[in-house]
Amino acid sequence: MLKTQGRRGEVAAELHTQLDDRFHQGMQLSALAKDGTRRDLQIEQFWPHQGRLVLKFAGVDSISDAEALRGAELQVPREQRAQLAPGWTYVGDLVGCVVFDGNREVGTVQDVRFGAGEAPLLVVKAQAKEWEIPYAEAYLESVDPERKQIRMQLPEGLLEVNAPLSPEEKQQQRR
Repeated sequence: MLKTQGRRGEVAAELHTQLDDRFHQGMQLSALAKDGTRRDLQIEQFWPHQGRLVLKFAGVDSISDAEALRGAELQVPREQRAQLAPGWTYVGDLVGCVVFDGNREVGTVQDVRFGAGEAPLLVVKAQAKEWEIPYAEAYLESVDPERKQIRMQLPEGLLEVNAPLSPEEKQQQRR
């Protein structure tokens, strides 16, 4: 959720779904805070506003109540998820998947970031290294959420450009 909206506990949320017609009054959602805590919520009212969805939750009745939800990720319980068309995957199912570039294991998806461009970015970690890899159809070979694998064919040099700086490179930057 991006921000508070209004004076009665409403919040503005950015949707990462094409299924915006599936929300309804009384629907149960979970709010996953950045610190990992989870809070169950029930939709009291909702309406579209400036490309976002404004949500009013039962028991969230003031700006300060709503402020506590800021930055949380709203999640639909797994048993209430809509059936996706073949080839589509829920973002939450990507976290924990191992990413392969051809036959080379790159690392494990820790997060998915939006807003940096057309494609979301997979935050992939292996030991002390971290990469942001565009989750773009052009690079994607297959996704197998059951086996927790994402197979990609990344452009030559993408991982090197996006690689963390070595200690020597960090020292050079300080000069």
